Amino acid sequence: MALTAETIVAKASDAAFGSPLVVNNLRGLLVEAMVSAVVPSEWKWCSGDWAGFDFVHRDGTRLEVKQTAEKQSWESSSEKKRRSFDIARRKERWEGAKRIREIGRFAQLYLFAYHPVIDKTADHRVPEQWKFYIVPTVELPDQKTIARSVISQRFTPFDIDTVAAAIETQRIKLMRV
Repeated sequence: MALTAETIVAKASDAAFGSPLVVNNLRGLLVEAMVSAVVPSEWKWCSGDWAGFDFVHRDGTRLEVKQTAEKQSWESSSEKKRRSFDIARRKERWEGAKRIREIGRFAQLYLFAYHPVIDKTADHRVPEQWKFYIVPTVELPDQKTIARSVISQRFTPFDIDTVAAAIETQRIKLMRV
């Protein structure tokens, strides 16, 4: 077998995403790919290289994606932890190679993705196993993290088939403010 870019990518992809439970630092990429597959073409997937947000709409609305899962690749069943999302204000963001020093949250909308499945069918790669919550940034408390339980108590969950419409509804509401 020849060593090519394609074979390296295939091996890396299989190592990263070839198992049902994906490690935390790669699971976000997986969720972003799911979102990218369902949002309209007006949304550009722009995460990576420490971007301040993950998607931008052609009207300038920015969307940040956060995720957590009940079943972890690294955790034993006796180690159940409180699931939370990072919502800390950042001190800087990147636009391409340009560092912009400013404090804040750089998206107008947050999409919280939660994978609740804990039995042997748990597979982070299956979009239908996720619940999604759309939250305007102005509704987030001034703290570094927010518990998954708080999000699920305060906001309506959407599945992969309805999340794009929910994002659009919130984007339109933002424009009216």
